[in-house]
Amino acid sequence: MRPVAITFDVRGLPPLKTEALSIFSAGHRQARRVRALLEAACAAAQRTGWTALAVPVALDVVLRRPPGHHSGDATNFLGGIGDVLQDKRRSASVSLAHLGVLVDVALYVDDRQIRQLSYREEHADEPSYTVRVSALGP
Repeated sequence: MRPVAITFDVRGLPPLKTEALSIFSAGHRQARRVRALLEAACAAAQRTGWTALAVPVALDVVLRRPPGHHSGDATNFLGGIGDVLQDKRRSASVSLAHLGVLVDVALYVDDRQIRQLSYREEHADEPSYTVRVSALGP
């Protein structure tokens, strides 16, 4: 039976989508965050047998960070996560070779499939976040 939801944790902060330059560009200042998200999603997908969904999805994010730590906001974090977890090959305007096998990590085909969003922040000593993607049905 195919899983209908996948949940995983990532250390650090999510990638921020704040400019026109693709966060997938080699050497982009978000590259470390992009890679951390892709590695965590890849491990969870391999563990659960997840394959990219083609149906509407819900994206739920819980961000944990120290009080007063305000680098980034919900909309920029959600935009970055949404882009990173989609099929990157479909709309690649830059070379993705530097991602290696991580280029194939996709939890859904296109971030336009996201029909439901949930975001909340909690206080913690170290930044981290939890991502949950679930199918909403056909």
